[in-house]
Amino acid sequence: MKIFVKFDFNTLAKRVLEDQFGSLGAKYRMLNFGEIEFLEPARKQMLEEMEKRFANYGIEIIENQKTALVQKIKDAITAMVFSDEQINVKSSVYLSEKLGHSYGYLSNIFSEVTYSSVENFIILQKIEYAKQLLIVSQLSLTEIANKLNYSSVAHLSTQFKNTTGITPTQFQKIIRKRREIAIKK
Repeated sequence: MKIFVKFDFNTLAKRVLEDQFGSLGAKYRMLNFGEIEFLEPARKQMLEEMEKRFANYGIEIIENQKTALVQKIKDAITAMVFSDEQINVKSSVYLSEKLGHSYGYLSNIFSEVTYSSVENFIILQKIEYAKQLLIVSQLSLTEIANKLNYSSVAHLSTQFKNTTGITPTQFQKIIRKRREIAIKK
């Protein structure tokens, strides 16, 4: 038997953090997503234990401000792309408004830390979301292209193929074939 699940990364990460901080007895408050302030000094032993526990979930503690800003950029992009609401502003405007810095500054920091561009990260996130939608939804390619703010299905298909090496239609066929095989087992 196979099931499909849909989940919100932000809610999931917040819940993991709350559970782990709570089990360690840490007094804290969340300022923004991914930004936590301790309300009393954290012992070195507690921080080490947190790092170990968080590593199990792919969460790491960041101390460098540039790396922290890049993580905020990634989080904002992920929230923008995976949003159920249609965001009708350019990604550069969205990021600038969301993070309170000029897009040029954000773009430079992102490139400096990741050796990649903000635009490339946005494309990767869009293609990941497109793959999820192709797997779990009944949306057509036109509906997916519209949902992800592509100008056309051709534009989505080109970026999909450049990123994955296959077209969305080929991807759908592979998924369909895997489901048929799973049903037969």
